[in-house]
Amino acid sequence: MEHKSLYAAFDLYPSSKGAATHIHYMSKALFEYFGNGYLYVLGNERLPIYQNEENIEIFRFNELIPNYLLRAETFGIQLAAFILERKNLELVHFRDIWSGLAILVPERKYKTVFEVNALMSIELPYRYPFLSKQTLQKIKDLEHFCLQSSNQIICPSNSIKVNLIKLKIPKEKIQVISNGADLDMECAEVLDKPANYIIYFGALQHWQGVDDLIKAFAGLKDFEDLKLVICSSNRPSYSKPYRKLAEKLNVEQNIIWKYQLPKEELYNWVQHAKLSIAPMKDTERNLLQGFSPLKVFESMALKTPVVGTDLPSMREIITDKENGRLVRPDRPAELSRVIRFMLDYPDYANNLGIKGRLTVENNFSWPQKIKELHDIYSKLTKFDNQ
Repeated sequence: MEHKSLYAAFDLYPSSKGAATHIHYMSKALFEYFGNGYLYVLGNERLPIYQNEENIEIFRFNELIPNYLLRAETFGIQLAAFILERKNLELVHFRDIWSGLAILVPERKYKTVFEVNALMSIELPYRYPFLSKQTLQKIKDLEHFCLQSSNQIICPSNSIKVNLIKLKIPKEKIQVISNGADLDMECAEVLDKPANYIIYFGALQHWQGVDDLIKAFAGLKDFEDLKLVICSSNRPSYSKPYRKLAEKLNVEQNIIWKYQLPKEELYNWVQHAKLSIAPMKDTERNLLQGFSPLKVFESMALKTPVVGTDLPSMREIITDKENGRLVRPDRPAELSRVIRFMLDYPDYANNLGIKGRLTVENNFSWPQKIKELHDIYSKLTKFDNQ
């Protein structure tokens, strides 16, 4: 059976990272709309190259090429060959420029949706600081090609949309569809939790601000039983610099590290935390590109009070002192003071958690986001899923 839809992503799926959660819900929206579809993603040695799940066929690119750019290029070449063999495609939804190069061919008959969660020209220098100016310019040119050539662009925050408009992309072509949260997340019981802890969960990139959180936590030593739980979506090796910082600040004995937890176990940790901290830094990546952190939506959905940093993308989700708290970025002492206040006044904090849940129910549930995507698909295609 040939399907009418394809979702392509140069990302490992499934995985413990937020990107995989986003892929799950975005592809779900596409496949629900068309009733079937192809999912073309990255794999690894633990995942099968091919899976058939009811009306969804999953194809994984499993070539473990160490060089990132070479792997991305090879992924695109194989995706292009895959698309050539599928003649009935009506809509292709993709989330990266490497997929876009294969998808946005002049002779295509299908419509395209480019999901811009990150701009590689901004993102990659944080991961590979020694990229040449020539390579970065080629990446910018490829971004521009994908942005100009796609039929529709979606992005998860107004901050990203503003940046895309500055790149001369017509604003009417761009629609913001934020991340969201499931209102009925399953939580597996965890027996070894401390009685009193705050939590950070997600990746450990520099711009996430985990170092600022550890410094802020060092200012809370008088809370003798307070623990900081860090649930990393990365492997343990990524935490080494943060562990060294914690040791230097003499707080390592009060930090609990967890790695790549199953979602149900992670959500139990989040649900029972006193606070969930999202200490994003004031960087070009966060300001010019923007973000839409799943950790914030999921914490709010679980009624866990959120303390985040006062950046434009965060203000799209949290209104300070109404459904969470915002502090100036890169100021560990200020973050520490707000955490202290929230711990000292638990009723106040819990009320913010309740209002955070209402915010998700009213504006940021995954069913709402799926409906918004379906509206886009219906405008792009003649297909009627009703």
